[in-house]
Amino acid sequence: MLNQPFFWGASLSAHQTEGAVNIDGKQPSVQDTRPRNNHTIADFSIAVDHYHHFNEDFQMLAEMNANALRISFAWTRIINQDGSVNQLGLDHYDQVINALLALDITPIVTTYHFDLPDTLQQAGGWHNPATIEAYLQYTRVLFEHFGDRVKYWLTINEPNIMLLADTKILGIHDTNEGRYKSYYNMMIAEKYAFQQCHELVPEGKIGPVPNISYVYPLSSKPEDVRAALDFNVIRNWAYLDFSVRCQLNPVFKAHLEKLGIDLHILPEHQALVDENRPDFIGFNYYTTATVSFPQAGEARSAGVSDQQSEDVYEPNFYKGVTNPYLTKNAFNWTVDPLGLQTSLEQTNDRYGLPIIITENGLGAYDEMTDDYKIHDQYRIEYLQQHLAAVDAAIANGVEVQGYLPWSSIDLISVHEGIRKRYGFIYVDRTDDDLKEMKRYPKDSYYWFQRVIKERSNR
Repeated sequence: MLNQPFFWGASLSAHQTEGAVNIDGKQPSVQDTRPRNNHTIADFSIAVDHYHHFNEDFQMLAEMNANALRISFAWTRIINQDGSVNQLGLDHYDQVINALLALDITPIVTTYHFDLPDTLQQAGGWHNPATIEAYLQYTRVLFEHFGDRVKYWLTINEPNIMLLADTKILGIHDTNEGRYKSYYNMMIAEKYAFQQCHELVPEGKIGPVPNISYVYPLSSKPEDVRAALDFNVIRNWAYLDFSVRCQLNPVFKAHLEKLGIDLHILPEHQALVDENRPDFIGFNYYTTATVSFPQAGEARSAGVSDQQSEDVYEPNFYKGVTNPYLTKNAFNWTVDPLGLQTSLEQTNDRYGLPIIITENGLGAYDEMTDDYKIHDQYRIEYLQQHLAAVDAAIANGVEVQGYLPWSSIDLISVHEGIRKRYGFIYVDRTDDDLKEMKRYPKDSYYWFQRVIKERSNR
């Protein structure tokens, strides 16, 4: 890794914060056009107007003592529908990057965070190999234009969630065949990004950014243990094995064969896959999953409501269950800090790369008092517990290079709008009233401010 201090900060994504959906040449993404079941919640057209408030938002992060921020660039701000470059988009992100650097905040940029251009989606999305070429052209623009200032890059946010969470990300159902066409094309696109970054960005570092949640067996029954081992492969390792080990995991490949899918690395991609590897792993964690082996007559992949905040699954493969040894908090989240330590250590044992924790946080229904205070002790407790788990993993030899909780400011949740808040900074708006969108630090902001100061002085 580059010579740098531990990254303390937070994370956000473009489409959930920026708004400004029709400003400065931005084109529609799938997040602008996707079907929505609940039309009463806030959408992404205005979000929290980070597009016009980024200087204020960054200043508050600097005062929180953050030295890094994970952001994403909106593909549809930078590339026009005809493939040409939108200079206004580049100009905007120049301002964003320069503002961060002026505050001594290191930008860690995600190239693609769930917001595929809608024109590509209409042409087949990630099913279509042409999307690989479009992503290749887009990332080349990023690396050439911003590579003199941005040295840390992330590729495709949570490809495992995109494919396994069914309708959650795009609002549309996909088939097994379609999902694993997308898997292959995204993995190849990522390999091209590794290659380009190392060629075009002096001292540039790049990594994948999956959502990793260790999968527990419900019991020591051998079939349950087998189900957990298999689903760890499907949910977690199939993606990182391709990125880091440059292979299709054999258990994963055998599973696909049972589904009638013959997936293999094409000869024209073999050298690309073998020769291009990441420098670190971006690591998103919220909770763990627990599974059992379905008995005769039992439904497999039981309903999402029985999966402790975990909403990804592989149909007809295992039975998702609630872990009887874990508890849910007041917001119905299963909290498992020890699972973070385990997930970090298992990832380290398999891949041996530095890890930057790029998401970890609590969504809650925060309320502001009449004197403009937000008392989110529940978030402080959640982060304290998980930070202790990070410390334990580091003590056990995991090279963790940063802790960037989700999220820096309140943003728009896909399913619950602005009601479900994640940020250190409260944005004063509701789903149906924009108000003035003033920013207010929460109690967790001041807590993290102290944590960073104390730990940075060690």
